[in-house]
Amino acid sequence: TGYYGDGLNAIIVFAACFLPDSSRTDYNYVMENLFLYVISTLELMVAEDYMIVYLNGATPRRRMPGLGWMKKCYQMIDRRLRKNLKSFIIVHPSWFIRTILAVTRPFISSKFSSKIQYVNTLADLREMIPMEYVHIPDSIVKYDEEKCIKRRMRTSCLSNDPEMASVEQE
Repeated sequence: TGYYGDGLNAIIVFAACFLPDSSRTDYNYVMENLFLYVISTLELMVAEDYMIVYLNGATPRRRMPGLGWMKKCYQMIDRRLRKNLKSFIIVHPSWFIRTILAVTRPFISSKFSSKIQYVNTLADLREMIPMEYVHIPDSIVKYDEEKCIKRRMRTSCLSNDPEMASVEQE
């Protein structure tokens, strides 16, 4: 959790890589109580505008919350919290997350949909929000570094390939 702006508005950081494994026998119970904990914490912390930063990187598929759980969460958030949410930033979005949101877009309000932003790197996130009060877990930092190295390698390989260089110039 961190803060931004003059009014010290809350930045809530949610790292999906720490969610429980869906193979747990008590998975539904744990997820329901986790949600209730998150909502009660939000209600205590949020008096003004706030944003949520959802860190998706370094999260195996079995730890990602399911569509049903996300829908239930959205429906249970009271109007005040939905209204005060200024931005829902998804860092390192996977194709799965993008697909889920694309499929559910007709069923969620256009106001909420307009608050969703995708960010591919922590460097891009730094350009959007002040990071001095935001803690990013080491596993996410490592994931971001590895992803950036792979992207640089791919880019340099493309620019060193004569066929790709001629395509880029066209």
